Amino acid sequence: MKRYQVIKPGGLDKLCITNTEIPEPNAGEVLVRWRASSLNYHDYMVILGHIPSEDGRIPMSDGAGEVVAVGAGVTKWNTGDKVVSLFFPDWLEGKPSLSKTLGVTGDSIDGCAVEYACVNAQALTAMPNNYSFEQAATLPCAALTAWRALIVEGNLQAGDSVLVQGTGGMSMFALQIAKAAGAYVYATSSSEEKMERLKAMGADEVLNYRTDENWGITLAKRSGGIDHVLDIGADATLDHSLNAVAVGGNVTLIGVLGGLTAKLMVPKTFGKQVHMNGIAVGSREMQEKMITAINTNHIVPVIDKSFGFDNLKEAFEHQASGAHFGKIVLNYEK
Repeated sequence: MKRYQVIKPGGLDKLCITNTEIPEPNAGEVLVRWRASSLNYHDYMVILGHIPSEDGRIPMSDGAGEVVAVGAGVTKWNTGDKVVSLFFPDWLEGKPSLSKTLGVTGDSIDGCAVEYACVNAQALTAMPNNYSFEQAATLPCAALTAWRALIVEGNLQAGDSVLVQGTGGMSMFALQIAKAAGAYVYATSSSEEKMERLKAMGADEVLNYRTDENWGITLAKRSGGIDHVLDIGADATLDHSLNAVAVGGNVTLIGVLGGLTAKLMVPKTFGKQVHMNGIAVGSREMQEKMITAINTNHIVPVIDKSFGFDNLKEAFEHQASGAHFGKIVLNYEK
């Protein structure tokens, strides 16, 4: 079988395809044939070496596939079941803790960029009904992050307002989840073409952040203050997010696309009595509830482009260009 390994992380040229034998599941494990994966910025940081990982690590946190063998003692899964990976395979339920989040798929433990893998039977959820493998592979990181930010932590209610930033996978899922919950959604982009696509997806108002250097203030004036702001850019966006958020509103820190640090006007945070929360994906319990909601509301992932298994480097180059709208996926059958 084929697998990717990151040899001495430090760039896309460190991605190597190697061959090895198909493993056999131990007690408590299932053998999964991964059929698809999707790209996240976290995966890119692992490959670049910005997130330390072991030499030879198999990357990619997100995977969708089917169970092809079942180890002793496993009763939850049967051969042929369609499954999705977990970002944190040890965080099954409850609050996060160090022990629950030390294991990160494709980071501190091997990931899904491999044709077959033995996986703890607890570290999977069922795929949504009627999803393709490509669609299901978009869920474990981006979709669950959006779900946790809005539904679990934010307690989003019908009639609330939401701000999503950019057109990456997490933001697209947040837009869809917010609209399904009855929220009024503001969105930002630097592309007029993407702004039109955001409107077509249901965004109520869109703003070009590149042509308005005070876009957070502009959004606050338009909205009277936004209830839920999902911040993806750290230093590039946080001050704008604090300007846009309502008094008593939520700013969820999710991404670092604009840098690993950010300046914070502390008086603004307590003056507006902002609830600021940093999150990293979520638990199996959250993922299961999200998938139930997907089945009920028929949410369909936005897939920008699909690449073959052998073209992971090209897929990351496309991601790095910033041209994508939604998720970029890797189809192992191509």
